[in-house]
Amino acid sequence: MIPLPSASRIVLLATYLAARSDIESLTTLATRHPKVLRQDLLLRILLTCLPETLPPSRYVSLVQRIESASFDADVEPKELDWSSVQDVTDDEAAKKVRKLRLLPLTGETATGNASNDSVSLFLIHRAHRVDQEAGLLAQLPDLIVPFLDHAPCIRIWMISTLLPLLRRDHEYYPHHPTAKTLAEFERMGDKAAVDLLLSQTGIGQESLPHIGRDLRGLIGPWLYNDARWRRGGDNDDLEEHEQDLSGTIGPGWEHVLEWITLQASKSWQVAVKAIDQWDGPGDVDLGGHASMWLEDEEQEYLEQRYARAALASAYLIPEPSLEALNGVNSIITKIMALLDQDPCPTLQVASSLLPPFADPNGEQLLCAKNATYMRNDLLAKSNPLTSPNGTSTQLLHILTLSAFILTKGGVACTVRKAGELALLQDEREQKAEATKFIHSLSNNGPKSDDKYWIRARNELLWLRDWGAEEAQDTWDIQAQGIFGQLKKEFLEVECLRAFLSNTRYSLARSIYEDAPERPLDSDKLRDTIISAAMNAYDNASNPHRGHGGLLKCDDIIHAFPQTLGETHAASKRIEALLRATHALSGYRLILKKGEPFTPVVLRVHSDPISIVGRVLEQNPKSYTRIQDFLEIGANMVAAGLIGNGKSQYEKGAETSWQQSVAEKRITAMCVDAALTEDDFETAYSYVVNRLALDSNRSPANPGNGLRSKGAAILSDDYSWKAALQAGKYRRTSRTMKPTHIGTASGNLDIRHLEQRIECLATALRVAPPATLQEILNVFRKCEEELNAAVKAEEARETAWDDQGDLQVMPGAFSGTVPAGVVRSTKPTSSSARHGDEAPMSLFDLSRASMARAQRNLTALSSLQRSENARADDARGADDQPRTRKRDQLRDAAVGTLASGVGWLIGAQPVDRAGERT
Repeated sequence: MIPLPSASRIVLLATYLAARSDIESLTTLATRHPKVLRQDLLLRILLTCLPETLPPSRYVSLVQRIESASFDADVEPKELDWSSVQDVTDDEAAKKVRKLRLLPLTGETATGNASNDSVSLFLIHRAHRVDQEAGLLAQLPDLIVPFLDHAPCIRIWMISTLLPLLRRDHEYYPHHPTAKTLAEFERMGDKAAVDLLLSQTGIGQESLPHIGRDLRGLIGPWLYNDARWRRGGDNDDLEEHEQDLSGTIGPGWEHVLEWITLQASKSWQVAVKAIDQWDGPGDVDLGGHASMWLEDEEQEYLEQRYARAALASAYLIPEPSLEALNGVNSIITKIMALLDQDPCPTLQVASSLLPPFADPNGEQLLCAKNATYMRNDLLAKSNPLTSPNGTSTQLLHILTLSAFILTKGGVACTVRKAGELALLQDEREQKAEATKFIHSLSNNGPKSDDKYWIRARNELLWLRDWGAEEAQDTWDIQAQGIFGQLKKEFLEVECLRAFLSNTRYSLARSIYEDAPERPLDSDKLRDTIISAAMNAYDNASNPHRGHGGLLKCDDIIHAFPQTLGETHAASKRIEALLRATHALSGYRLILKKGEPFTPVVLRVHSDPISIVGRVLEQNPKSYTRIQDFLEIGANMVAAGLIGNGKSQYEKGAETSWQQSVAEKRITAMCVDAALTEDDFETAYSYVVNRLALDSNRSPANPGNGLRSKGAAILSDDYSWKAALQAGKYRRTSRTMKPTHIGTASGNLDIRHLEQRIECLATALRVAPPATLQEILNVFRKCEEELNAAVKAEEARETAWDDQGDLQVMPGAFSGTVPAGVVRSTKPTSSSARHGDEAPMSLFDLSRASMARAQRNLTALSSLQRSENARADDARGADDQPRTRKRDQLRDAAVGTLASGVGWLIGAQPVDRAGERT
């Protein structure tokens, strides 16, 4: 041992012992030489030479002795080993001491009151070096905690710097460390520090339960630092909304609030969980190292800012789901509790109660200028929507409930969207949303739950005025709900449509027809019923009346007997439409390839009668059911399809004339269909028994007093064409044979030609004058064919008779003509009878028919005057020649008996001169 070591040797030995972590010997050395190893020098030696990997528990006792400057107490005497400096001279020791480069205690890390406190500076510097050099951040509490009471700066630094970073990297998220040292973290700005501490908060579903823990255990301690709060007159360069009542400003706190609102727009679940799990600035976890440090006014201000941020988050949540809206309501409930307000019910309970909204303070929040505050300046003090008071929280709850009702009904809506509907009061936007809401209810609602539909109607009407009408018991109040610009009548009409669409007929009748105070007047109710019935008809896919949309249409028009009885004109029209559509369901009908017939096609078709023609084309032998098709046409006319369609018919024509023309057109279609299928007999029957008779009894054209001035006269352009086509038809091997001949000729060819001539005669009677020449040409050819056929038949009969007369039969007279006897050569043809009875020839018949047609159709203006004369002509010049023609054909068939039959029927010569006049 050196008797009297120099100061240099003592310092060298202290550095040597510190480097070797010999804390006991260093303590003994410091005890024996306190004047040399002063407090600051010894701390610098420890800071410079003591290994950073040495656990703090090994040298904390020494630091505590240095802090208290009491090295004499409880120090066991120990022999020091001077061998490390024994061979060093004093000069050499002095030189080595000067080269030690001991670290200073002051530096960039000095904070606040620690700048003049050597122990505090040592502890902070030592902590930085241990973290930076060894990365042993978890050991630092063993170094710092024993000295928390040494100075306030140590406690503040421990809580606001070391504790947040230690928890973030080693307790909360050890698998995702920040890779930041204490020094780097301490130098970070407020926003960067908040982002760093919360970088793993809310990442993934598994971290959602720990959001409150992070805010409580990371942000709360981090804010425990006066350096992050500005007070007094240093606030001139900051925004007004960052200042509280006492002049305290917390940029770090504002960044925390901004982080919460940012999460609301990015990941709403994080914001909801944060507000639900964290009570704000008073809810902090300082690790038991300190308690709340804010004044009451500052605490109140920070809570107000927190409440404003929570309300702002509610407006920023972008997801229109029931879960998100329930999250918004939980935010409202939490803020009401923090502000000591009456709690609001859950959205499920509120939707059943439908509470009214009132503005007790008269703040008039529902105005268009406030709509911008739902998107901008949400945290500003000037924003009335996020102001933490009773009116704003009630408004937010009502908006959330409105969005909840819409979303539950199938129309996704956020709180912001509901707010814009209520504040801007845009009628078009409100109408679009209301229509979507009602249609969604109609398409997705249950078909047999009246309670559901009653609740749906109540919710719809509540969305219009938020219950203000019932709360104030008046009808003239200005509605301020999200459907405030829509008339109540419009909502009632749409609600009635939904009832009828979902077969809630009894409920609809009890509300809209049987109620003492009807929501709709009779005319509006009737129009809505008719519209709903036609909508059901148009949406039907099956034309059968007992199924689907047609059944619904039928039920609707019979569901309101007081409003729409069976005798009402609209009810009759719909009934006729249903009958016509149902009649078509019995046939195969495809209007477009691959698309079966649907009822709406009939109603919107420009020419609905043409559909009958398609039925005849696609259903063989269907023309035999002509009466069914005539009833279909009559129902089409009664349903208003003909007069209202964009067809060739005149819209102003009378129904009787429309019925007549439709009947003739359908008959003509059946004639064409029969001819197409080679059923001439049926076509002939329709022509002579329907078209010919219909033309005789057709009602007068809608003219004179029956039609309006300038209206076009409807003409029958179908009967004569059908008769002409039947007259042109030639018998082939495919032609169906007649099943009953009666008194007609047994020769089928002659019978067929005779029927053709009758068809052509009908065409002459009903055709317009411009077409007579075409018909006469066909008529002449047909007559020529008939004459040729008759002559051929006569020749065959004569040959047969001659063969019978000359044939030798047992018991007959000799076939040899005796001498002097001459065989009679008088012909038995019809020409032999001309001298006795002079029947009218077929060509003469055609000429007479043409003359009658010209007289009847060339001058429509003389129609009324010539009616009686035409009737006499028809009896005197038409019936008689037709009888004579049949007699003539019969005479030609029976050969030599013609003259006897002509005498028997009393045929007289024809006065051709009178016929020509």
